[in-house]
Amino acid sequence: MNKQQSVPTTIDEYIVGFPDDVQKILEKIRTTIKQAAPEAEETIKYAMPTFVLDGNLVYFAAFQHHIGFYPVPTGIKAFQKELSAYKTGKGSIQFPLDREIPFDLITKIVKFRVMENAERRATKAATKAAAKKKSVKS
Repeated sequence: MNKQQSVPTTIDEYIVGFPDDVQKILEKIRTTIKQAAPEAEETIKYAMPTFVLDGNLVYFAAFQHHIGFYPVPTGIKAFQKELSAYKTGKGSIQFPLDREIPFDLITKIVKFRVMENAERRATKAATKAAAKKKSVKS
C-alpha cells in the first residue's frame, strides 16, 4: 500500500493500493475466503481486510515480500502440519510472494474458523439461556 495513501475503508480501496500482480493475489484470496464463508461480512480492521462472521474470522494483508494471513492462533494450531512450510507466528502466517499461494489451505482454514466461531456462538447462547433460566427460578 502506498505510504501516502490514507487508511482504506473498504477491501477494494485496500487492494487498489498495490501493484497489479499483488492485486490479483489479494483478489483471489478475497474470493477464496468469500467462497469458504459466503455469509461473512467484509470490513477493514487494523488497516487490513477482515472477514467477520460471529466474530472475526480471518484478516489478510500484503507486504513487500509476502502475504500475511491471520486466522488467530487456533487457526494456525489446527493446521500446524500443513503450515510447516511457511513462517508462522502466534496468530500469523506468511505466504511468500515468490511462491504459489496455497488457496486450498486458505479455504480449509477459513471453514475451520467458521465452524469454530459458530460453536463459540452456540456455547455463549446456551450459557446465556441457562443463566436466564436460573434467574427466573430465583
